[in-house]
Amino acid sequence: MARLFIFGLGYTAGRFAQEMRARGWHVDATGSAGNIDFSNSKSVVAAASQASHVLSSVPPSDGSDPVLDRYGDALTDKWLAYLSSTGVYGDAQGAWVDEASPTGGGRRTARAHCDARWLEAGARLLRLPGIYGPGRSALDRVQGGNAHRIDLPGQVFSRVHVDDIVSGVVAAIESDTLPGAYNLADDLPTSQNAVIEEACRLLNVAPPPLQTIEEAKLSPMARGFYAENRRVANGKAKRVLGWVPKYPTFREGLAALTVRA
Repeated sequence: MARLFIFGLGYTAGRFAQEMRARGWHVDATGSAGNIDFSNSKSVVAAASQASHVLSSVPPSDGSDPVLDRYGDALTDKWLAYLSSTGVYGDAQGAWVDEASPTGGGRRTARAHCDARWLEAGARLLRLPGIYGPGRSALDRVQGGNAHRIDLPGQVFSRVHVDDIVSGVVAAIESDTLPGAYNLADDLPTSQNAVIEEACRLLNVAPPPLQTIEEAKLSPMARGFYAENRRVANGKAKRVLGWVPKYPTFREGLAALTVRA
């Protein structure tokens, strides 16, 4: 039986674990939903040593990578993948970025540092934009009264459905591709306002009013999200991994979530 070890069994990695178990893999993982305590070095090393494939979704901590810092020596000769962020590209003022674009100049300098370390370790870097899916989408924000439309003309984001992230990691495994960076984003970067408006249309409710950043009283994290403007290209993942997103735009993704609900 093929064995997979996951560091950080959260929302996205949990979906991936579910898929791999359905494919007959044995999966061990750290995290709140995992079966192994990250701080238990003996258990982690023992389980990781039996795994052929290792994926980390653990974010930076204090500017460094907790997985590589503590267990990097135990991951040599493993197939490695790291769920990174397209935030490493920083602000592109609405222009397209791809895997050849410079990294490290944005607000996520710690993430860019970890991204580079995993690349040096021989991992497949799966750089992710805004993630949405069941329980975490514009539909939920609209229904919860937490949706905003921000008056920022020209502001554009990329996003990806969680199930398309899962299929991207599976494609990386099945294609046995070489280490490197791959953007997993949908085909239609667009404003957050357009996504909220589509969610409202599907729910048959009026969209929230346009507001300034100040009027919306966003959290510092959300304000940082709006401070960057870029379109993320996904051509390399399609060409090299053979990845085809099931939800090529937010419209298909939100419609599927409405049906599922």
